[in-house]
Amino acid sequence: MHHFADRVSEAVRYKGTPLCVGLDPRWESLPEEIRRRHGSTSLESVAAAFEEFCSRVIDRVADLVPIVKPQSAFFEACGPAGLVALRNILHRARRRGLLTLLDGKRNDIASTATAYADAALAGVTFAGHRFPVWEADALTVNPYLGRDAVEPFLQSARRCGGGVFVLVRTSNAGAGQFQDLVVTRSGGTEPGRPLFLHVAEAVRAWARENLGSCGLGDVGAVVGATYPAELALLRKELPEVLFLVPGFGAQGGKAEDVMAAFRPDGLGALVNSSRAILFPGDPADPAWEQHVEKATRDAVAALPRVPHHP
Repeated sequence: MHHFADRVSEAVRYKGTPLCVGLDPRWESLPEEIRRRHGSTSLESVAAAFEEFCSRVIDRVADLVPIVKPQSAFFEACGPAGLVALRNILHRARRRGLLTLLDGKRNDIASTATAYADAALAGVTFAGHRFPVWEADALTVNPYLGRDAVEPFLQSARRCGGGVFVLVRTSNAGAGQFQDLVVTRSGGTEPGRPLFLHVAEAVRAWARENLGSCGLGDVGAVVGATYPAELALLRKELPEVLFLVPGFGAQGGKAEDVMAAFRPDGLGALVNSSRAILFPGDPADPAWEQHVEKATRDAVAALPRVPHHP
């Protein structure tokens, strides 16, 4: 089975860019023509609008980027119809040759974690029959509950050649409330370190359990572009870890802020942009698809160019 990090590296080389397009459909920002056509009289109509919008975005960016990242919360907010829409856009992305990263930030313990993991990745099994659900290539995971809670996600990912991205240093303004707390191991003699570095240490160990031929593991780290100093520190601490870098674009992260995320060969990171690509202009503009494509091309041009391999 083809290793997740190798698939990511090959896709990044093929497209020549590490750009990941986040699919975060927000009703108030959708193009007016889509909102008018579907209306907002029911959750079903909103879900249909989300599906159309994301599908058309996928078609515009499929030849330009290696991966898309649907944010499950927007679809879950539409109830059952939203989950159908999410399934459909994941399928559409795969048909267009894109890798898919389901952004759900899941975690729990024991059988609950297994259910979350298998639904997102390897598929669920009942009475000996396996049923695919989301079939994403990777999933974001919260590590707060520890290794026993992360284990089901690692196992599910490794059964299907998928990946797991663990929250390490997130891009939000309040990230430091817990992530910067200085923690000293019980009985330890070394100085304390910020909590996010303890999490990073665990992620490094998990990634080293299953390295691809590219030298990266199937366990990645979410590290925000809005904290460039920490990003540079973590790249030194985690040489075998693939980074997912949110915060580029609308959240304030600039191209120069993400440079430290990459290995010398230009690999090792996926840089996500959502709002800056999805909603670059006036919702009333009928040429919104062209603006999405231009915003994607502009982001590609701003980021390091990865040597192309056919």
